[in-house]
Amino acid sequence: MKKIILCLLFAVFILPMKANEGMWFLMHIERLNYVDMQKMGLKLTPEEIYSVNHQSLKDAIVQFGGGCTAEIISKNGLVLTNHHCGYGQIAELSTEENDYLTNGFWAKSYAEELKPKSLSVRFFVRMDDVSQRILGKLNDAMSEADREKTINQEIAKIEKENNDGGKYTVSVKSFYNGNEFYYFVYQDYTDVRLVGTPPSSVGKFGGDTDNWEWPRHTGDFSIFRVYGDKDGNPADYAETNVPLQPKYHLPISTKGYKENDFAMILGYPGRTNRWMPAAGIDQNVNYAYPAWVEASKKAMDAMKVYMDKNQQVKLDYASSYASIANYWKNRDGMIQALTKHKTADEKRKKELIFNRWANSKVKGNNLDATDIKSSSSLMGAATTKAPQTKTEIEESLKYSGVMDIINDYYSQTNQKSKENNYLLMALRSSKLATIPSRMESMLSQLFSDKGNDFTTEKFLMKNKSDIDNFYNGFYAPLEEDVYKTQLTLYTTKTNEPITILFNAWMKYKEGTETFDAFIENAIAKSIFSSQEKLEAFILNPNEEQFKNDPLLLISKELFAKYRYKSEEDKALDDEFQKAYRMMIQGMREMNPNEKYYPDANSTLRLTYGKVLPLPVDKRNDASVNYFTTLKGTVAKYKPNDDEFDMPQKLIDLHKAKDFGPYADKAGHLPVNFLTDNDITGGNSGSPVLNGKGELIGLAFDGNIEAMAGDVIFDPELQRTINVDVRYILFIIDKYAGAKNIIDELTIKK
Repeated sequence: MKKIILCLLFAVFILPMKANEGMWFLMHIERLNYVDMQKMGLKLTPEEIYSVNHQSLKDAIVQFGGGCTAEIISKNGLVLTNHHCGYGQIAELSTEENDYLTNGFWAKSYAEELKPKSLSVRFFVRMDDVSQRILGKLNDAMSEADREKTINQEIAKIEKENNDGGKYTVSVKSFYNGNEFYYFVYQDYTDVRLVGTPPSSVGKFGGDTDNWEWPRHTGDFSIFRVYGDKDGNPADYAETNVPLQPKYHLPISTKGYKENDFAMILGYPGRTNRWMPAAGIDQNVNYAYPAWVEASKKAMDAMKVYMDKNQQVKLDYASSYASIANYWKNRDGMIQALTKHKTADEKRKKELIFNRWANSKVKGNNLDATDIKSSSSLMGAATTKAPQTKTEIEESLKYSGVMDIINDYYSQTNQKSKENNYLLMALRSSKLATIPSRMESMLSQLFSDKGNDFTTEKFLMKNKSDIDNFYNGFYAPLEEDVYKTQLTLYTTKTNEPITILFNAWMKYKEGTETFDAFIENAIAKSIFSSQEKLEAFILNPNEEQFKNDPLLLISKELFAKYRYKSEEDKALDDEFQKAYRMMIQGMREMNPNEKYYPDANSTLRLTYGKVLPLPVDKRNDASVNYFTTLKGTVAKYKPNDDEFDMPQKLIDLHKAKDFGPYADKAGHLPVNFLTDNDITGGNSGSPVLNGKGELIGLAFDGNIEAMAGDVIFDPELQRTINVDVRYILFIIDKYAGAKNIIDELTIKK
């Protein structure tokens, strides 16, 4: 009877994976997914999706700026991605006189295209499995430190062997927490220029209010172009560079879609934790995420005061504010979604099954008392032959205590995860936290062996570019208020704040000095509080003043606190990492016939599904709740509102129903649509493709239910929100009049 129950529990654990779940390696598509994809509507062959020797879809997909996805859409290197992915570069190129972020920008020729200071795209060349090679160098007797050292040594060899003398960037990545390893070969292009962007009232329509919500009406796209040298190789920016002639570019379909149509997305999803245990989810929901949400909101509130008063400040801080706001809403939504769906409880059920399976391997009467005692809690009578030899016993015991170790780790680190999130926001939200520690090494050279030709003027000239970059867009009043807010929050929320802040807080508690006054005084005395003060100090340096600079001392202590690990912490981490790896290995061993996909880690993946609605929503004017229309956009319009304003020309085009060739056959202009693809952060800007590999949309968000998607996939409620490519073409053509861009595209009507 117990054997039957155990089998039933295993069956619950290995229910068939939904076809739309998974972020798959392209090299595994033929073996794992191709039959399913064909049944759903794929018309391409695996070779047309991923080929090393011939052009394929993968040649048109790039990682954009290190954190988003984009796609090549013309033979002259046009790159399409989200507006929010290009947001930082658009803001950087904007001024009060030429406010491209607010008003939009459309280059009419190559000469008009704008080069941001730093932007790159990464092309994927090939990948391969090196698991056996690396795992063959390891053994169970190794400490985690020795294991990591051996892995890194082998990785260095693999990367050198495959970089073709420095032509390519090679990255070896760990998967399933160190149970598998693959290398990826890339080619990076750094001359990338802005070609076109809609105004923020289109590209960011709905703002923070609509972020992670459905129905959506956002034209979240922007267009760039990749340049290379005359031979098509990567090259630093130069006027002589020419538009890249890519191996492949995506054709665009204006035929539209209907419910249950096949939809495929390729992109670079950033991070998922689908193997995260229940205790890890509990830690995030109850400790880590609430701290992040609170600290983010306080930073945003402090920033907004100054951004609302000054347009140039608004432009300078637009990107950093948007990034903080996105994570703030994401983490808050994660708390709600994970709590509502009782995700940790579901994980605990699976962990119980795993524990029963692990312990069932060590049942039997052939183990002596010592063996039985060390095997944790045993269950019932033997279901298989009991292990006989020492090796067999060790093998059978290896999974039995794994979950206990993992749960103990989270129990001991809950409070620290909370404090680290407050500390991390203090370090991330103000440049006054980071500039001093980052510049310490450079300034130390003022007082080291200077050489015969040294002068402070030459030193300043040599380092002027770095200093300019550190203080680019720096607005002192905003930075000071954000820093005060974050340091106050961190000090009040942690059990062991850094010494300097603790001493100041004690003086405040004693009534001898306010905490704000302490921080204001530190800023006033610091050489880092403005670029002018720093450069004046370099020309007339004082070593004692430098070493005792109050902002430098605070910054160094903050970073030291964040990085510090005691020997006990290191031992705890090592034990946890090994147990986590064993948990994943054991769960896969328990269900050897299941199809597995690795967690996302910014490597190219494919996900497939369908165009699929959510339940009826009265807020959506569309006939079926899997798309939205321009009519719904206009219905949200609020004149002069930061989030729901609209360009008058767009309103006029809607009123006249002047949609050109981009209207749906039903007569409306589509704006956004839903699919059930499995994506996460990093997929922003990913192409949504039909069964023929034609571009039908651009992924840019998920619904609120998708926020739990980092740790669990809900096939019933989780959706990807996409910009309809017809809306993109409409904005480029009818709104902006940028027909030169339209003429470059391969459009399938």
